[in-house]
Amino acid sequence: MNILITGAKGFVGRNLAENLKNVRDGKNRTRPALRIDKIYEYDIDSSAEELDAYCKDCDFVFHLAGVNRPKDPKEFYEGNFGFASTLLRTLKKHNNKCPVMLSSSIQATLQGRFGASEYGLSKKAGEDLFFDYAAETGAKALVYRFPNLVGKWVRPNYNSAVGTFCHNIANDLPITVNDPSVELEMLFIDDLIDEMFDALEGKEHRCEFDGVRTVLTENGRYCAAPITHKATLGRIVGLLRAFHDQPQTLLMPAIPDGSFEKKLYSMYLSYLPKEKVAFDLKMNADDRGSFTELLKTADHGQFSVNISKPGITKGQHWHNSKWEFFIVVSGHGLIQERKIGTDEVIEFEVTGERIRAVHMLPGYVHNIINLSETENLVTLMWANEIFDPNRPDTFGEKV
Repeated sequence: MNILITGAKGFVGRNLAENLKNVRDGKNRTRPALRIDKIYEYDIDSSAEELDAYCKDCDFVFHLAGVNRPKDPKEFYEGNFGFASTLLRTLKKHNNKCPVMLSSSIQATLQGRFGASEYGLSKKAGEDLFFDYAAETGAKALVYRFPNLVGKWVRPNYNSAVGTFCHNIANDLPITVNDPSVELEMLFIDDLIDEMFDALEGKEHRCEFDGVRTVLTENGRYCAAPITHKATLGRIVGLLRAFHDQPQTLLMPAIPDGSFEKKLYSMYLSYLPKEKVAFDLKMNADDRGSFTELLKTADHGQFSVNISKPGITKGQHWHNSKWEFFIVVSGHGLIQERKIGTDEVIEFEVTGERIRAVHMLPGYVHNIINLSETENLVTLMWANEIFDPNRPDTFGEKV
C-alpha cells in the first residue's frame, strides 16, 4: 500500500508519518493486516510535479494540510478549500479512486461557541467538497471533525492551549488562565494514530453530530476517533504543576492505563528542556552506606535504593501493617526475619547474580546483612505506603 500524507510536516502529519514507518519497517507488529510500501510526504515546500506523481501512485490519502492561523482570513479558503480542490482534481486526473481522509474540525459544525467563524466556514466548505467528490467518483471519503488535538510535538503558543501550558510550565514560564472552569475536549495524538490505522484497515469509526457532540453510530456520515478526554483548564494546569514538581516531591500521581493523567504526563515530558531531563536525588549517607528515596506513588507506595557497605547490617526493626519487598541487584547479602514473640529466624541468602524479591512480613523483625568484605550491597526496596514521619510504623528491635 502506498500512502500520501498532505501536511506531512505538521503536528499530525509528523506523528502519522513516523508511525507508518514503524509499521513499514517491521518495528510495529501490532497491525499485521497492514502492509506499507511507500509513504509520500507532501507539504507546502513540495512541488506540483511531486503531487501529481503521488496522486497517480497512492492507494490511500490522508489530507492533513490546512490553515488555522493566517494573516489574512482569505487564506482560510485558500488553504482549507483551495488546495483540497487541487488534490481531488489531481486524483481525478489519474482516475485514482482510492480512499481519501479529510482532517476537519469540530468548528465546522458552526454550532454553539464556534458560530460562523471564517475558519469553521472554510472547513465546512472542505467537507462538502470531499462529500461531493465521493458522490461523483464513488471513492470512499472519510471526514473527521477533530476536537482539540494534543500530544507530543504539538506547537506551543500557536493554536493549542494545552501545548502552551505544557511548554511554559516545563520551562518555568508564566501562563494565563482566565477561567479555570472552561472545559476542553481533547484528542491525544496516539489515539488519533490508532484511528488512522483503523481507517487504513477499513475499520474507521463512524459518527453523526448533535450540535458539537460526537455521537458514534455505525452508519454515520462522518468519522471520529472513539477515545477523547474532557477536563477543565483548572484541572489541566493543576496536573501539569504536579508533574513539574515531581523531581522535588518524588510523588507520581495515579496514572491508570488509558487515563487522561497518563497521556497528559507523557505530553508534558516531551516539552522538558535538556537541563531538566536528569535530576539529582537526595542520598541519605553515613558510614554504613546510603538510603535514597526514588519514587513515591499516590496509591502504590514508594521505591527506594539502599546501599550497604561491606560487613554492615541494616534494618533491625519491624512494622505493624507496612510491608516491603527487598530486591538485591548487586552484591552478596543475607536477609533475616523473625516473628515478634518467637525465636525462629528465617533466612534468605541473596545476590545480584540471582535477582529475587523477598517479602518483609508485617509483624516480623527484619534486617539485611552485607556478607561481602569488599563490595557494596545494593538493594531496591518497595514499601506498600509512603513513609509518614508522623506515623512511621517502624519499631527498632534486633532479629
